[in-house]
Amino acid sequence: MSYKSNPVLDKLPEHLRQYIKPQNYGDYSAIDQAVWRYVMRKNVDYLSKVAHGSYLDGLKKTGISVDHIPNMYGMNRILKEIGWAAVAVDGFIPPSAFMEFQAYNVLVIASDIRQLDHIEYTPAPDIIHEGAGHAPIIANPEYAEYLRRFGEIGCKAISNAKDFELYEAVRHLSIIKEAAGTPKEEIDAAQKRIEKLQDNMGEPSEIALIRNLHWWTVEYGLIGTPEHPKIYGAGLLSSIGESAWCMKEKVKKVPYSIEAAYTSFDITQPQPQLFVTPDFAFLNQVLEDFADTMALRTGGLSGLQKLIASKELGSIELSTGLQISGNFESVIGHKGNPVYFQTKGKTALAYREKELVGHGIEQHASGFGSPVGKLKGINLAIENMAPRDLKAYNIFEGRKIELDFEGGIKVAGEIVTGTRNLSGAILLVTFKDCKVTHNDELLFESKEETYSMAVGESVVSAFNGPADVNSFDLITHEISSTTIKPEISEQQTRLEQYYDQIRHFREGKNTTISRHKVLDALQNEYPNDWLLSVELYELAKANGDIEFAEEILSHLEDVKRGNPKVGHLIDDGVELVEDNFVIQR
Repeated sequence: MSYKSNPVLDKLPEHLRQYIKPQNYGDYSAIDQAVWRYVMRKNVDYLSKVAHGSYLDGLKKTGISVDHIPNMYGMNRILKEIGWAAVAVDGFIPPSAFMEFQAYNVLVIASDIRQLDHIEYTPAPDIIHEGAGHAPIIANPEYAEYLRRFGEIGCKAISNAKDFELYEAVRHLSIIKEAAGTPKEEIDAAQKRIEKLQDNMGEPSEIALIRNLHWWTVEYGLIGTPEHPKIYGAGLLSSIGESAWCMKEKVKKVPYSIEAAYTSFDITQPQPQLFVTPDFAFLNQVLEDFADTMALRTGGLSGLQKLIASKELGSIELSTGLQISGNFESVIGHKGNPVYFQTKGKTALAYREKELVGHGIEQHASGFGSPVGKLKGINLAIENMAPRDLKAYNIFEGRKIELDFEGGIKVAGEIVTGTRNLSGAILLVTFKDCKVTHNDELLFESKEETYSMAVGESVVSAFNGPADVNSFDLITHEISSTTIKPEISEQQTRLEQYYDQIRHFREGKNTTISRHKVLDALQNEYPNDWLLSVELYELAKANGDIEFAEEILSHLEDVKRGNPKVGHLIDDGVELVEDNFVIQR
Protein backbone atom coordinates (compact mmCIF):
# COMPACT_ATOMS: atom_id res chain seq x y z
CA MET A 1 0.00 0.00 0.00
CA SER A 2 1.13 3.57 -0.64
CA TYR A 3 -0.18 4.76 2.72
CA LYS A 4 -0.37 3.61 6.31
CA SER A 5 -3.86 2.41 7.17
CA ASN A 6 -5.93 2.69 10.33
CA PRO A 7 -9.34 1.25 11.35
CA VAL A 8 -11.22 4.00 9.47
CA LEU A 9 -9.23 3.54 6.26
CA ASP A 10 -9.62 -0.22 6.46
CA LYS A 11 -13.33 0.26 5.67
CA LEU A 12 -12.69 2.10 2.38
CA PRO A 13 -13.89 0.24 -0.72
CA GLU A 14 -11.32 -0.57 -3.39
CA HIS A 15 -12.61 1.96 -5.91
CA LEU A 16 -11.76 4.82 -3.54
CA ARG A 17 -8.29 3.48 -2.77
CA GLN A 18 -7.29 4.09 -6.41
CA TYR A 19 -7.16 7.85 -5.74
CA ILE A 20 -4.79 7.58 -2.77
CA LYS A 21 -1.13 8.39 -3.27
CA PRO A 22 1.84 8.45 -0.88
CA GLN A 23 2.49 11.75 0.86
CA ASN A 24 6.28 11.49 0.37
CA TYR A 25 6.99 13.75 3.32
CA GLY A 26 10.69 13.99 2.44
CA ASP A 27 9.81 15.81 -0.78
CA TYR A 28 8.83 18.96 1.13
CA SER A 29 11.64 21.49 0.89
CA ALA A 30 12.73 23.87 3.63
CA ILE A 31 10.99 26.63 1.64
CA ASP A 32 7.76 24.60 1.72
CA GLN A 33 8.10 24.26 5.48
CA ALA A 34 8.69 28.01 5.80
CA VAL A 35 5.58 28.74 3.71
CA TRP A 36 3.53 26.47 5.97
CA ARG A 37 4.94 28.09 9.11
CA TYR A 38 4.32 31.64 7.89
CA VAL A 39 0.72 30.94 6.88
CA MET A 40 -0.04 29.05 10.08
CA ARG A 41 1.52 31.65 12.38
CA LYS A 42 -0.39 34.39 10.57
CA ASN A 43 -3.61 32.37 10.56
CA VAL A 44 -3.50 31.38 14.21
CA ASP A 45 -2.77 34.97 15.20
CA TYR A 46 -5.62 36.37 13.12
CA LEU A 47 -8.10 33.51 13.23
CA SER A 48 -8.02 33.35 17.01
CA LYS A 49 -10.09 36.55 16.77
CA VAL A 50 -12.43 35.76 13.86
CA ALA A 51 -12.71 31.96 13.54
CA HIS A 52 -15.30 29.72 15.18
CA GLY A 53 -14.12 28.52 18.57
CA SER A 54 -13.71 24.97 17.24
CA TYR A 55 -10.76 26.02 15.08
CA LEU A 56 -8.04 26.48 17.69
CA ASP A 57 -9.27 23.50 19.72
CA GLY A 58 -9.30 21.45 16.54
CA LEU A 59 -5.68 22.27 15.70
CA LYS A 60 -4.65 20.55 18.93
CA LYS A 61 -7.09 17.65 18.62
CA THR A 62 -6.11 16.81 15.04
CA GLY A 63 -2.35 17.09 15.50
CA ILE A 64 -1.83 20.13 13.26
CA SER A 65 1.44 21.88 14.17
CA VAL A 66 2.16 25.53 13.45
CA ASP A 67 5.84 24.86 12.79
CA HIS A 68 5.76 21.75 10.59
CA ILE A 69 3.74 20.53 7.61
CA PRO A 70 1.59 17.73 9.04
CA ASN A 71 2.64 14.16 8.42
CA MET A 72 -0.50 12.19 7.64
CA TYR A 73 0.79 9.14 9.45
CA GLY A 74 0.86 11.22 12.61
CA MET A 75 -2.46 12.88 11.81
CA ASN A 76 -4.14 9.50 11.40
CA ARG A 77 -2.97 8.31 14.79
CA ILE A 78 -4.78 11.29 16.30
CA LEU A 79 -7.76 11.49 13.92
CA LYS A 80 -8.77 7.90 14.64
CA GLU A 81 -9.59 9.01 18.18
CA ILE A 82 -12.46 11.08 16.77
CA GLY A 83 -13.40 8.44 14.21
CA TRP A 84 -11.78 10.05 11.17
CA ALA A 85 -8.76 9.56 8.93
CA ALA A 86 -6.86 11.40 6.20
CA VAL A 87 -5.38 10.33 2.86
CA ALA A 88 -3.20 12.09 0.28
CA VAL A 89 -4.37 12.60 -3.31
CA ASP A 90 -3.08 14.41 -6.39
CA GLY A 91 -4.99 17.70 -6.53
CA PHE A 92 -8.67 17.70 -7.47
CA ILE A 93 -10.44 14.34 -7.69
CA PRO A 94 -13.95 13.84 -9.15
CA PRO A 95 -16.60 15.46 -6.90
CA SER A 96 -18.55 12.24 -6.32
CA ALA A 97 -15.40 10.43 -5.18
CA PHE A 98 -14.42 13.35 -2.95
CA MET A 99 -17.80 13.25 -1.24
CA GLU A 100 -17.81 9.47 -0.95
CA PHE A 101 -14.55 9.70 1.00
CA GLN A 102 -16.35 12.08 3.38
CA ALA A 103 -19.16 9.53 3.77
CA TYR A 104 -16.53 7.14 5.12
CA ASN A 105 -15.18 9.80 7.56
CA VAL A 106 -12.03 10.28 5.50
CA LEU A 107 -10.49 13.68 4.76
CA VAL A 108 -9.01 13.96 1.27
CA ILE A 109 -5.81 16.00 1.44
CA ALA A 110 -3.96 17.27 -1.61
CA SER A 111 -0.45 16.75 -0.30
CA ASP A 112 1.32 19.33 -2.48
CA ILE A 113 1.88 22.79 -1.03
CA ARG A 114 1.52 26.15 -2.75
CA GLN A 115 4.52 28.05 -4.03
CA LEU A 116 5.90 31.00 -2.11
CA ASP A 117 4.62 33.24 -4.93
CA HIS A 118 1.06 32.05 -4.16
CA ILE A 119 1.37 32.10 -0.39
CA GLU A 120 -1.90 34.00 0.14
CA TYR A 121 -4.15 31.95 -2.13
CA THR A 122 -4.04 29.20 -4.72
CA PRO A 123 -6.93 27.76 -6.75
CA ALA A 124 -5.27 24.36 -6.48
CA PRO A 125 -6.10 22.27 -3.43
CA ASP A 126 -3.02 21.94 -1.23
CA ILE A 127 -2.07 20.73 2.22
CA ILE A 128 -2.51 24.20 3.74
CA HIS A 129 -6.10 24.30 2.51
CA GLU A 130 -6.92 20.70 3.38
CA GLY A 131 -4.81 20.16 6.49
CA ALA A 132 -5.06 23.56 8.13
CA GLY A 133 -8.56 24.33 6.82
CA HIS A 134 -10.66 21.18 6.85
CA ALA A 135 -9.03 19.08 9.56
CA PRO A 136 -9.38 21.34 12.64
CA ILE A 137 -13.14 21.91 12.31
CA ILE A 138 -14.01 18.21 12.16
CA ALA A 139 -13.03 18.00 15.82
CA ASN A 140 -16.46 19.60 16.39
CA PRO A 141 -18.80 16.55 16.54
CA GLU A 142 -21.84 18.33 15.08
CA TYR A 143 -19.87 19.70 12.14
CA ALA A 144 -18.14 16.34 11.61
CA GLU A 145 -21.54 14.67 11.30
CA TYR A 146 -22.61 17.32 8.79
CA LEU A 147 -19.51 16.61 6.72
CA ARG A 148 -20.14 12.85 6.82
CA ARG A 149 -23.82 13.23 5.99
CA PHE A 150 -22.99 15.66 3.20
CA GLY A 151 -20.67 13.08 1.69
CA GLU A 152 -23.28 10.35 2.04
CA ILE A 153 -25.91 12.38 0.19
CA GLY A 154 -23.54 14.19 -2.17
CA CYS A 155 -21.99 11.05 -3.64
CA LYS A 156 -25.50 9.98 -4.76
CA ALA A 157 -26.08 13.22 -6.69
CA ILE A 158 -26.50 12.72 -10.44
CA SER A 159 -24.22 14.57 -12.83
CA ASN A 160 -24.69 15.43 -16.47
CA ALA A 161 -22.34 14.87 -19.37
CA LYS A 162 -20.82 18.38 -19.08
CA ASP A 163 -19.91 18.18 -15.40
CA PHE A 164 -16.87 15.96 -15.92
CA GLU A 165 -15.65 18.20 -18.73
CA LEU A 166 -15.84 21.20 -16.38
CA TYR A 167 -14.11 19.26 -13.59
CA GLU A 168 -11.24 18.40 -15.93
CA ALA A 169 -10.96 22.03 -17.07
CA VAL A 170 -10.87 23.34 -13.47
CA ARG A 171 -8.31 20.71 -12.52
CA HIS A 172 -6.13 21.71 -15.49
CA LEU A 173 -6.32 25.41 -14.60
CA SER A 174 -5.46 24.78 -10.95
CA ILE A 175 -2.40 22.78 -12.00
CA ILE A 176 -0.97 25.26 -14.49
CA LYS A 177 -1.67 28.30 -12.25
CA GLU A 178 0.33 26.68 -9.46
CA ALA A 179 3.12 25.52 -11.77
CA ALA A 180 6.13 27.84 -11.93
CA GLY A 181 6.73 29.55 -15.26
CA THR A 182 3.38 28.84 -16.93
CA PRO A 183 2.89 31.47 -19.67
CA LYS A 184 0.11 33.96 -18.98
CA GLU A 185 -1.46 33.17 -22.37
CA GLU A 186 -1.87 29.51 -21.38
CA ILE A 187 -3.51 30.45 -18.09
CA ASP A 188 -5.81 32.95 -19.83
CA ALA A 189 -6.83 30.31 -22.39
CA ALA A 190 -7.62 27.81 -19.65
CA GLN A 191 -9.63 30.44 -17.77
CA LYS A 192 -11.63 31.30 -20.90
CA ARG A 193 -12.36 27.62 -21.50
CA ILE A 194 -13.85 27.33 -18.01
CA GLU A 195 -15.92 30.47 -18.55
CA LYS A 196 -17.21 29.10 -21.86
CA LEU A 197 -18.13 25.78 -20.26
CA GLN A 198 -19.85 27.51 -17.34
CA ASP A 199 -21.89 29.66 -19.73
CA ASN A 200 -23.08 26.59 -21.63
CA MET A 201 -23.85 24.10 -18.87
CA GLY A 202 -27.60 24.27 -19.40
CA GLU A 203 -29.87 23.18 -16.53
CA PRO A 204 -27.59 22.59 -13.52
CA SER A 205 -27.27 18.96 -12.50
CA GLU A 206 -27.68 17.69 -8.95
CA ILE A 207 -23.90 17.40 -8.56
CA ALA A 208 -23.51 21.03 -9.67
CA LEU A 209 -26.12 22.21 -7.17
CA ILE A 210 -24.77 20.24 -4.24
CA ARG A 211 -21.26 21.38 -5.16
CA ASN A 212 -22.56 24.92 -4.66
CA LEU A 213 -23.81 23.97 -1.20
CA HIS A 214 -20.41 22.47 -0.41
CA TRP A 215 -18.64 25.62 -1.55
CA TRP A 216 -20.79 28.01 0.48
CA THR A 217 -20.55 25.91 3.66
CA VAL A 218 -17.59 23.53 3.88
CA GLU A 219 -15.28 25.79 1.86
CA TYR A 220 -16.49 29.36 2.38
CA GLY A 221 -18.96 29.22 5.24
CA LEU A 222 -19.49 31.78 7.99
CA ILE A 223 -21.36 31.10 11.23
CA GLY A 224 -23.20 33.39 13.64
CA THR A 225 -25.07 36.42 12.36
CA PRO A 226 -24.48 38.57 9.25
CA GLU A 227 -23.53 41.40 11.58
CA HIS A 228 -21.13 39.32 13.71
CA PRO A 229 -19.96 36.30 11.71
CA LYS A 230 -17.19 33.84 12.52
CA ILE A 231 -15.24 31.74 10.02
CA TYR A 232 -15.56 27.96 9.72
CA GLY A 233 -15.10 27.31 5.96
CA ALA A 234 -11.79 25.67 5.04
CA GLY A 235 -11.16 27.97 2.07
CA LEU A 236 -11.25 30.96 4.41
CA LEU A 237 -9.39 29.29 7.27
CA SER A 238 -6.50 28.40 4.96
CA SER A 239 -6.17 31.68 3.05
CA ILE A 240 -4.45 34.56 4.82
CA GLY A 241 -5.79 36.83 2.09
CA GLU A 242 -9.44 35.76 2.01
CA SER A 243 -9.80 35.32 5.78
CA ALA A 244 -9.15 39.07 6.10
CA TRP A 245 -11.04 39.97 2.91
CA CYS A 246 -14.22 38.16 3.95
CA MET A 247 -14.61 40.29 7.07
CA LYS A 248 -14.70 43.54 5.13
CA GLU A 249 -18.04 45.34 4.78
CA LYS A 250 -17.82 45.22 0.98
CA VAL A 251 -18.29 41.42 1.17
CA LYS A 252 -22.02 40.88 1.44
CA LYS A 253 -23.13 38.55 4.26
CA VAL A 254 -26.34 36.62 3.45
CA PRO A 255 -28.33 34.38 5.85
CA TYR A 256 -27.74 30.78 4.78
CA SER A 257 -30.59 28.98 3.04
CA ILE A 258 -31.24 26.46 0.29
CA GLU A 259 -30.75 29.38 -2.15
CA ALA A 260 -27.03 28.74 -1.76
CA ALA A 261 -27.49 25.66 -3.96
CA TYR A 262 -28.54 27.94 -6.81
CA THR A 263 -25.74 30.47 -6.29
CA SER A 264 -22.70 29.83 -8.49
CA PHE A 265 -19.11 30.72 -7.63
CA ASP A 266 -15.80 31.50 -9.31
CA ILE A 267 -12.96 29.45 -7.85
CA THR A 268 -10.31 31.84 -9.22
CA GLN A 269 -11.61 35.03 -7.56
CA PRO A 270 -12.25 36.30 -4.01
CA GLN A 271 -15.92 35.81 -3.21
CA PRO A 272 -18.11 38.97 -3.33
CA GLN A 273 -20.70 37.46 -0.99
CA LEU A 274 -20.82 34.75 1.65
CA PHE A 275 -23.56 32.84 3.48
CA VAL A 276 -23.86 32.83 7.27
CA THR A 277 -25.44 29.90 9.10
CA PRO A 278 -26.76 30.54 12.63
CA ASP A 279 -25.24 27.24 13.86
CA PHE A 280 -23.95 23.90 12.60
CA ALA A 281 -27.32 22.19 13.19
CA PHE A 282 -28.92 24.48 10.59
CA LEU A 283 -26.46 23.19 7.98
CA ASN A 284 -27.97 19.74 8.34
CA GLN A 285 -31.49 21.13 8.07
CA VAL A 286 -30.75 22.82 4.74
CA LEU A 287 -28.92 19.71 3.51
CA GLU A 288 -31.97 17.55 4.22
CA ASP A 289 -34.22 20.11 2.51
CA PHE A 290 -32.01 19.93 -0.56
CA ALA A 291 -31.90 16.12 -0.46
CA ASP A 292 -35.71 16.15 -0.60
CA THR A 293 -35.41 17.72 -4.09
CA MET A 294 -32.95 15.07 -5.36
CA ALA A 295 -33.87 12.06 -7.46
CA LEU A 296 -32.44 10.04 -4.57
CA ARG A 297 -35.72 10.78 -2.77
CA THR A 298 -38.12 11.71 -5.55
CA GLY A 299 -37.33 8.96 -8.09
CA GLY A 300 -40.00 8.88 -10.80
CA LEU A 301 -39.74 9.68 -14.48
CA SER A 302 -37.54 12.72 -13.92
CA GLY A 303 -35.07 10.64 -11.91
CA LEU A 304 -34.70 8.17 -14.75
CA GLN A 305 -34.32 11.00 -17.23
CA LYS A 306 -31.51 12.47 -15.12
CA LEU A 307 -29.70 9.13 -15.14
CA ILE A 308 -30.06 8.83 -18.90
CA ALA A 309 -28.69 12.37 -19.38
CA SER A 310 -25.74 11.68 -17.10
CA LYS A 311 -24.41 8.84 -19.30
CA GLU A 312 -22.84 7.50 -16.11
CA LEU A 313 -23.34 4.38 -14.04
CA GLY A 314 -26.40 4.91 -11.85
CA SER A 315 -29.15 3.07 -10.00
CA ILE A 316 -32.88 3.12 -9.47
CA GLU A 317 -34.83 1.59 -6.63
CA LEU A 318 -38.36 0.31 -7.10
CA SER A 319 -41.09 0.40 -4.49
CA THR A 320 -40.34 -3.25 -3.66
CA GLY A 321 -36.78 -2.34 -2.70
CA LEU A 322 -35.34 -3.97 -5.82
CA GLN A 323 -32.38 -1.94 -7.14
CA ILE A 324 -31.17 -1.90 -10.74
CA SER A 325 -27.69 -0.55 -11.49
CA GLY A 326 -26.28 0.19 -14.93
CA ASN A 327 -26.10 2.79 -17.66
CA PHE A 328 -29.70 3.81 -18.29
CA GLU A 329 -30.41 4.22 -21.98
CA SER A 330 -34.14 4.93 -22.35
CA VAL A 331 -37.43 5.23 -20.54
CA ILE A 332 -41.06 5.14 -21.68
CA GLY A 333 -43.36 7.47 -19.80
CA HIS A 334 -47.15 7.52 -19.42
CA LYS A 335 -49.09 10.25 -17.65
CA GLY A 336 -45.93 11.56 -15.99
CA ASN A 337 -44.76 8.16 -14.70
CA PRO A 338 -42.23 5.68 -16.05
CA VAL A 339 -43.80 2.51 -17.41
CA TYR A 340 -40.66 0.90 -18.88
CA PHE A 341 -36.91 1.44 -18.51
CA GLN A 342 -33.92 0.02 -20.32
CA THR A 343 -30.21 -0.12 -19.47
CA LYS A 344 -27.38 -0.69 -21.91
CA GLY A 345 -24.42 -2.96 -21.18
CA LYS A 346 -23.44 -4.48 -17.86
CA THR A 347 -26.27 -4.32 -15.33
CA ALA A 348 -26.70 -5.74 -11.83
CA LEU A 349 -29.73 -6.23 -9.59
CA ALA A 350 -29.58 -5.78 -5.83
CA TYR A 351 -31.70 -5.61 -2.72
CA ARG A 352 -30.67 -3.40 0.20
CA GLU A 353 -27.31 -2.62 -1.45
CA LYS A 354 -26.46 -6.33 -1.81
CA GLU A 355 -26.36 -7.99 -5.22
CA LEU A 356 -29.02 -10.63 -5.81
CA VAL A 357 -27.53 -14.06 -6.35
CA GLY A 358 -27.57 -14.88 -10.06
CA HIS A 359 -28.26 -11.31 -11.14
CA GLY A 360 -24.81 -9.78 -11.52
CA ILE A 361 -23.22 -8.28 -14.61
CA GLU A 362 -22.45 -11.75 -15.99
CA GLN A 363 -26.17 -12.54 -16.14
CA HIS A 364 -27.17 -9.12 -17.48
CA ALA A 365 -24.12 -8.33 -19.62
CA SER A 366 -26.06 -6.67 -22.46
CA GLY A 367 -28.58 -4.67 -20.43
CA PHE A 368 -31.84 -5.01 -18.56
CA GLY A 369 -35.33 -3.71 -19.26
CA SER A 370 -38.56 -4.02 -17.33
CA PRO A 371 -42.04 -2.56 -16.98
CA VAL A 372 -42.95 -0.50 -13.93
CA GLY A 373 -46.40 0.13 -12.54
CA LYS A 374 -49.77 -1.58 -12.15
CA LEU A 375 -51.59 -4.00 -14.37
CA LYS A 376 -54.34 -2.43 -16.42
CA GLY A 377 -57.74 -2.58 -14.70
CA ILE A 378 -56.37 -4.06 -11.46
CA ASN A 379 -56.01 -1.74 -8.47
CA LEU A 380 -53.82 -4.18 -6.55
CA ALA A 381 -50.16 -3.94 -7.60
CA ILE A 382 -48.28 -7.21 -8.11
CA GLU A 383 -45.97 -6.38 -5.23
CA ASN A 384 -48.95 -6.22 -2.86
CA MET A 385 -50.51 -9.48 -4.00
CA ALA A 386 -50.59 -12.32 -1.50
CA PRO A 387 -50.06 -15.89 -2.84
CA ARG A 388 -53.83 -16.33 -3.24
CA ASP A 389 -54.06 -13.10 -5.24
CA LEU A 390 -51.21 -14.16 -7.50
CA LYS A 391 -52.89 -17.49 -8.15
CA ALA A 392 -56.21 -15.78 -8.85
CA TYR A 393 -54.53 -13.72 -11.56
CA ASN A 394 -52.63 -16.77 -12.91
CA ILE A 395 -49.28 -15.32 -11.82
CA PHE A 396 -47.52 -18.47 -10.69
CA GLU A 397 -45.02 -21.05 -11.89
CA GLY A 398 -45.79 -23.04 -15.04
CA ARG A 399 -48.53 -20.75 -16.35
CA LYS A 400 -48.44 -19.04 -19.72
CA ILE A 401 -49.73 -15.54 -19.23
CA GLU A 402 -49.95 -12.08 -20.74
CA LEU A 403 -49.52 -9.23 -18.28
CA ASP A 404 -51.06 -6.02 -19.61
CA PHE A 405 -49.58 -2.99 -17.81
CA GLU A 406 -50.86 0.56 -17.76
CA GLY A 407 -49.12 2.61 -20.43
CA GLY A 408 -49.27 -0.04 -23.16
CA ILE A 409 -46.54 -2.41 -21.92
CA LYS A 410 -47.28 -6.14 -22.30
CA VAL A 411 -45.24 -9.09 -21.03
CA ALA A 412 -46.22 -12.48 -22.45
CA GLY A 413 -44.56 -15.82 -21.68
CA GLU A 414 -44.38 -18.84 -19.41
CA ILE A 415 -43.59 -18.13 -15.77
CA VAL A 416 -40.60 -20.15 -14.57
CA THR A 417 -40.13 -18.88 -11.03
CA GLY A 418 -40.18 -15.86 -8.74
CA THR A 419 -37.58 -14.22 -6.49
CA ARG A 420 -38.68 -13.01 -3.07
CA ASN A 421 -37.07 -11.03 -0.28
CA LEU A 422 -36.82 -12.23 3.32
CA SER A 423 -40.25 -10.79 4.09
CA GLY A 424 -41.80 -12.87 1.33
CA ALA A 425 -42.49 -9.95 -1.02
CA ILE A 426 -41.92 -10.78 -4.68
CA LEU A 427 -39.07 -8.90 -6.39
CA LEU A 428 -38.72 -10.66 -9.75
CA VAL A 429 -40.83 -12.84 -11.99
CA THR A 430 -38.80 -15.00 -14.40
CA PHE A 431 -40.25 -16.08 -17.77
CA LYS A 432 -39.22 -18.24 -20.70
CA ASP A 433 -40.37 -17.86 -24.31
CA CYS A 434 -41.12 -14.24 -23.46
CA LYS A 435 -42.08 -11.18 -25.46
CA VAL A 436 -42.19 -7.62 -24.13
CA THR A 437 -43.97 -5.02 -26.26
CA HIS A 438 -45.04 -1.42 -26.09
CA ASN A 439 -48.22 -1.05 -28.14
CA ASP A 440 -47.06 -2.69 -31.42
CA GLU A 441 -43.32 -2.21 -30.85
CA LEU A 442 -41.23 -5.21 -29.79
CA LEU A 443 -38.97 -4.26 -26.88
CA PHE A 444 -37.55 -7.67 -26.02
CA GLU A 445 -37.94 -11.29 -27.07
CA SER A 446 -36.30 -14.22 -25.31
CA LYS A 447 -35.28 -17.28 -27.24
CA GLU A 448 -32.99 -19.61 -25.36
CA GLU A 449 -32.48 -17.32 -22.41
CA THR A 450 -34.95 -16.54 -19.64
CA TYR A 451 -36.31 -13.08 -18.92
CA SER A 452 -36.54 -11.63 -15.41
CA MET A 453 -39.19 -8.96 -14.95
CA ALA A 454 -38.67 -6.51 -12.10
CA VAL A 455 -41.64 -6.05 -9.79
CA GLY A 456 -42.44 -2.56 -8.64
CA GLU A 457 -45.34 -0.16 -8.77
CA SER A 458 -43.08 2.89 -8.92
CA VAL A 459 -39.49 4.17 -9.06
CA VAL A 460 -38.91 5.61 -5.60
CA SER A 461 -35.25 6.56 -5.98
CA ALA A 462 -32.62 7.28 -8.64
CA PHE A 463 -29.01 7.99 -7.77
CA ASN A 464 -25.42 8.08 -8.97
CA GLY A 465 -23.31 4.94 -8.74
CA PRO A 466 -24.11 1.27 -8.17
CA ALA A 467 -26.32 -0.05 -5.39
CA ASP A 468 -23.68 -2.66 -4.52
CA VAL A 469 -20.16 -1.31 -5.15
CA ASN A 470 -18.90 -4.88 -5.50
CA SER A 471 -21.06 -5.51 -8.57
CA PHE A 472 -18.85 -3.51 -10.96
CA ASP A 473 -15.17 -2.95 -11.64
CA LEU A 474 -14.93 0.68 -10.54
CA ILE A 475 -11.14 0.90 -10.59
CA THR A 476 -11.05 2.87 -13.82
CA HIS A 477 -9.74 6.24 -12.66
CA GLU A 478 -7.72 8.04 -15.30
CA ILE A 479 -6.76 11.71 -15.18
CA SER A 480 -5.87 13.86 -18.15
CA SER A 481 -3.23 15.89 -16.30
CA THR A 482 -1.16 15.57 -13.16
CA THR A 483 0.44 18.05 -10.80
CA ILE A 484 3.49 19.60 -12.44
CA LYS A 485 6.66 19.24 -10.39
CA PRO A 486 9.04 22.15 -11.05
CA GLU A 487 12.60 21.54 -12.14
CA ILE A 488 14.90 22.79 -9.40
CA SER A 489 17.77 24.93 -10.66
CA GLU A 490 21.17 25.01 -9.00
CA GLN A 491 20.42 28.53 -7.72
CA GLN A 492 17.09 27.40 -6.23
CA THR A 493 18.82 24.43 -4.60
CA ARG A 494 21.28 26.80 -2.87
CA LEU A 495 18.39 28.97 -1.66
CA GLU A 496 16.66 25.89 -0.21
CA GLN A 497 19.90 25.04 1.60
CA TYR A 498 19.91 28.48 3.22
CA TYR A 499 16.31 27.97 4.35
CA ASP A 500 17.30 24.58 5.72
CA GLN A 501 20.23 26.03 7.66
CA ILE A 502 18.07 28.68 9.33
CA ARG A 503 15.42 26.10 10.13
CA HIS A 504 18.05 23.90 11.80
CA PHE A 505 19.36 26.91 13.74
CA ARG A 506 15.90 27.80 15.03
CA GLU A 507 15.20 24.22 16.06
CA GLY A 508 18.58 23.86 17.80
CA LYS A 509 19.91 21.19 15.43
CA ASN A 510 22.87 23.31 14.31
CA THR A 511 23.58 26.59 16.07
CA THR A 512 26.99 27.16 14.44
CA ILE A 513 25.47 28.58 11.24
CA SER A 514 26.42 32.19 10.49
CA ARG A 515 23.12 34.03 10.04
CA HIS A 516 25.04 37.11 8.85
CA LYS A 517 26.50 35.12 5.95
CA VAL A 518 23.02 33.91 5.05
CA LEU A 519 21.76 37.50 4.95
CA ASP A 520 24.72 38.51 2.78
CA ALA A 521 23.87 35.70 0.37
CA LEU A 522 20.24 36.81 0.21
CA GLN A 523 21.21 40.42 -0.48
CA ASN A 524 23.66 39.44 -3.22
CA GLU A 525 22.10 36.36 -4.82
CA TYR A 526 18.38 36.47 -3.95
CA PRO A 527 17.36 40.13 -3.61
CA ASN A 528 13.66 39.33 -4.16
CA ASP A 529 13.33 36.61 -1.51
CA TRP A 530 11.63 37.98 1.58
CA LEU A 531 10.44 35.07 3.71
CA LEU A 532 13.87 33.87 4.87
CA SER A 533 14.78 37.42 5.84
CA VAL A 534 11.64 37.58 7.99
CA GLU A 535 12.77 34.35 9.69
CA LEU A 536 16.24 35.85 10.22
CA TYR A 537 14.59 38.92 11.77
CA GLU A 538 12.64 36.66 14.13
CA LEU A 539 15.86 34.97 15.29
CA ALA A 540 17.69 38.29 15.67
CA LYS A 541 14.91 39.68 17.88
CA ALA A 542 14.76 36.48 19.92
CA ASN A 543 18.52 36.65 20.55
CA GLY A 544 18.46 40.36 21.39
CA ASP A 545 20.72 41.19 18.43
CA ILE A 546 19.28 44.65 17.81
CA GLU A 547 21.94 45.81 15.33
CA PHE A 548 21.48 42.71 13.16
CA ALA A 549 17.69 43.07 13.36
CA GLU A 550 17.93 46.64 12.09
CA GLU A 551 20.15 45.50 9.21
CA ILE A 552 17.55 42.89 8.23
CA LEU A 553 14.74 45.48 8.38
CA SER A 554 16.72 47.75 6.09
CA HIS A 555 17.13 44.89 3.62
CA LEU A 556 13.40 44.11 3.79
CA GLU A 557 12.63 47.73 2.94
CA ASP A 558 14.78 47.31 -0.18
CA VAL A 559 12.83 44.16 -1.09
CA LYS A 560 9.54 46.06 -0.68
CA ARG A 561 10.73 48.84 -2.96
CA GLY A 562 11.73 46.32 -5.60
CA ASN A 563 8.51 44.30 -5.30
CA PRO A 564 5.67 46.31 -3.71
CA LYS A 565 3.25 43.36 -4.10
CA VAL A 566 4.93 41.54 -1.21
CA GLY A 567 5.08 44.63 1.01
CA HIS A 568 2.05 43.67 3.11
CA LEU A 569 3.37 40.13 3.53
CA ILE A 570 6.66 41.46 4.84
CA ASP A 571 4.89 43.91 7.14
CA ASP A 572 2.63 41.15 8.47
CA GLY A 573 5.62 38.90 9.11
CA VAL A 574 7.51 41.62 10.94
CA GLU A 575 4.41 42.52 12.93
CA LEU A 576 4.02 38.90 14.01
CA VAL A 577 7.59 38.91 15.29
CA GLU A 578 7.08 42.19 17.11
CA ASP A 579 3.84 41.03 18.73
CA ASN A 580 5.40 37.76 19.89
CA PHE A 581 8.44 39.64 21.17
CA VAL A 582 6.22 41.97 23.22
CA ILE A 583 4.30 39.00 24.64
CA GLN A 584 7.54 37.26 25.62
CA ARG A 585 8.83 40.45 27.29
